[in-house]
This record gives sequence, structure tokens and C-alpha cells, in this order.
Amino acid sequence: MNSPAEILQIWIGNSVKKATLPTFKMILLGIAAGIYIGFGCHGFLLSTAAAETVFEAGIAKLVGSALFPLGLMLVVLCGGELFTGNNLLTLGILDRKITPAQLLKSWIVVYFANFAGSLFLAVLLAHSGLYTGAAGERAIAVAASKVSAPFMGLVIKGILCNILVVLAVWFAAGAKDMIGKIWAIWFPITMFVFSGFEHCVANMTYIPLGMMLGAEVSIGQLLIANLLPVTIGNLIGGAVIMPLIYYYSYR
Repeated sequence: MNSPAEILQIWIGNSVKKATLPTFKMILLGIAAGIYIGFGCHGFLLSTAAAETVFEAGIAKLVGSALFPLGLMLVVLCGGELFTGNNLLTLGILDRKITPAQLLKSWIVVYFANFAGSLFLAVLLAHSGLYTGAAGERAIAVAASKVSAPFMGLVIKGILCNILVVLAVWFAAGAKDMIGKIWAIWFPITMFVFSGFEHCVANMTYIPLGMMLGAEVSIGQLLIANLLPVTIGNLIGGAVIMPLIYYYSYR
């Protein structure tokens, strides 16, 4: 495996590559990543609903949490640009390898591309016929709960979530083979989902899907009551806390 100091160098290099991608590629790979994370959400919803018919709620949630990491595995191993993982591009700023303008362009383009991919998958899932009965009820309940939580609570859960997400992609960079990368991603992501932490790109699928299935959630609630505080929290955890710790520890 790579040492933490070697991982830092890898991620500084990743920062340059990601920040200088042509805009069209950022959009395409951002849409792909939104779809991939949406597949993780889909796996969580269906498996949790199915498991609840056999197990108690805690075990059912663990089953769903164990499937969600598929999304980030697809992003990292198949290729994709994910806003939350790309919060580590702050390392490129700290090392003066990219400019603030390049950083902001990457974050903004990828964020909205992730949103487009997430919405595309949510539309397909809502019309797939898979979300009837318990699965549909679960999707509606998840969407409603995500817009009714306190603002600061969502910020804090966003911070905790993206600490684990950027640790997962950092961890994956430490592995030199595919199975190592898969295990590196699986544990931190399972932990964040089971803990109930908040991920802005995942919520771009969870909430619109629930809305399409009948959840009484407005677009304003989606944007202001959830995505705003969660995105703020994700940025604090993934773009500030972890990059500062590792840059000043290993550079």
C-alpha cells in the first residue's frame, strides 16, 4: 500500500488533473457520478424495505448500508467526478498547484452535473414500477425526513458524512489493487450511511425520487431545507477539516 505521505502526493496530482479537465468531460463524468451514487441510494432503499420484512429495523438498515458503497466504488474504479470526493481538491490550492478559479469551476460544474445525473436516475426509478408497496413507502418516508431535520443538525451530519467520504477516497488511493480499493471504500461509506449522516449528492436522488412517488416535499424544501445545509457541512468536512489535517501533517 501507499503511505499517507504518498497518498497526499497522489491527491495533489489528482487535484491538478481534476481541476484542469475540459468542461465537457467534467459534465459527462459528473452526470455519471450522480447516476452511480443514485444506484447506491436505490440499493439502500430496496434492500432496507425488503430486509424489514425479515429483520428488525437496525439489521435492515445495516443491510441497506452495506449496499450503498457500490455508488462510490463505481465512481472511483470506473471513473466519475463527484463533488463530495472532489472537496479534496483543496489540497491543490494548499500546494499552489491549482488556482481558486479552477477549484470553484470544478466544484460548481461537477455539483450541477451530479444533480443532473441524480435527477435522471430518479425519474427512471420512479417510473420503473419497482417502488410499489414497502419500497415506495420507504422512499417517501426518507424524502420527508430529510427536509424536516433541523438546519444545524443537517450541517453537522454533513460534516461527519464528508469526513468519511473523503477518507474513503483517500483510503482507496492507498491501495494498489482493485480489491484493496473496494474494501477501503466499503467500510467508511457503510459507516456514514448506517450512522444517518447526510450526503448532498445522495440526497439529490433520495428526495426527488420520494417527491415523484408522492412525498409532500416542495422544491424549496429540497434546495433550502436540505441541500443547502448538507452542502455547507460536506464542504466543511471534506474541503477544510481533512485536507488541512493531512496537508500540514505530511507535506
